[in-house]
Amino acid sequence: ANKFIRGVCELPKIKCGECPNQAFIPVDDQVVLDHLQGRHVIGVYPLLEDETCWFLAVDFDKASWQGDVRAFFETCRSLGVPCAVERSRSGNGAHVWFFFGSPVTASIARRMGCYLVTETMARRHELGMESYDRFFPNQDTMPRGGFGNLIALPLQYEPRKHGNTVFLDDRFEPYSDQWAYLASVERIDRTRVEDIGREAERQGKVIGVRVAEPFDEAQSTPWARPPSRRPQVAQISGPLPAEIRAVLSQRLFVEKGELASPLLDRIKRLAAFQNPEFYKKQSMRLSTALTPRVISCAEEFPQHIALPRGCAADLEHLMGEHGVGLAIDDQRDEGHPLDLRFRGELTRLQQQAARALLAHDIGVFVAPPGVGKTVLGTYLIAERLRSTLVLVHRQPLLDQWKAQLSIFLGLEEKDIGQIGAGKRKP
Repeated sequence: ANKFIRGVCELPKIKCGECPNQAFIPVDDQVVLDHLQGRHVIGVYPLLEDETCWFLAVDFDKASWQGDVRAFFETCRSLGVPCAVERSRSGNGAHVWFFFGSPVTASIARRMGCYLVTETMARRHELGMESYDRFFPNQDTMPRGGFGNLIALPLQYEPRKHGNTVFLDDRFEPYSDQWAYLASVERIDRTRVEDIGREAERQGKVIGVRVAEPFDEAQSTPWARPPSRRPQVAQISGPLPAEIRAVLSQRLFVEKGELASPLLDRIKRLAAFQNPEFYKKQSMRLSTALTPRVISCAEEFPQHIALPRGCAADLEHLMGEHGVGLAIDDQRDEGHPLDLRFRGELTRLQQQAARALLAHDIGVFVAPPGVGKTVLGTYLIAERLRSTLVLVHRQPLLDQWKAQLSIFLGLEEKDIGQIGAGKRKP
């Protein structure tokens, strides 16, 4: 009742959950009636104090929401999971609701939701990875000082006049009697939700992208785990081609052609991984509202799926596992030749790293400060003798590179192009 009242409410300095001036209005029949008659709109925070929830909702709001919801609904139906579809307030999206017979641990409910999204992506690859961030509740734990994310309740007065915030049948038409429909919706038993979550974990399909190595060091510190590993391999359903074609340029462009959706989905997942920052924030009970759970580096074009070039080996491995050939047309820019030599001497560690890097045409060199990564970079340029693009994110690094190029390759400043920091001289 005191929210945004000057002199009483101290948002954003003090969060609502820690505010000494809390004055919550109890929900009674009159409050509900006012919601239905348009005097105000009620919203609900799904996450309870014990980190359980009575429902899970999934938000679909892209231009393709009807196709996405239809595919998601079919997944739920095929797995025997009852759900209810509500058109959003704007009319350009929908919420899919799952109602539980008793409070379910939020992490288990969200695990079920992730599994349903993963299964839906296999039948509709157009569904984006951001779908994993569109749950209510949006995290497993209660954020410190807050209540989690808020969802507006259905059956709002004004939107209802336009066919919005109402529940829809499988033809996206509103039910004539909303109350009778709601009374008929089956509530999901808690053990059923748990069984779905366990089955999802068994199949490696909770999210189905690269995850941290599971070891017993505190589940509360997932960001400290070793680097990602391949998820459990699952057979791709549907027809598979004898060969797929790709173009290797600034990225790896895979031709979609007539490839089936399950195969396209698996290809896109090669360039996706779980975001450790999400789990770090969640374990610290911080809000994850603006932190994606999954980071996807794939991009979809009308006739291609673009992957980072580093995914080429994983793509070849995936195709090999399923007996599919891979034909790559290399169209990378070869640059122009250089005439220079390295004017320095590498340390033993730098020599080892140089040998390893020169054996490949792509790679990552990770080393602490002081090892001489920039010096090693200049040596590689001298060995390759090809024009080179160096990308840095700060002015001091730009200056450092230019200085090292001058020292170790004998280049004059006029011979080193620069784009950024006020200059545009390629």
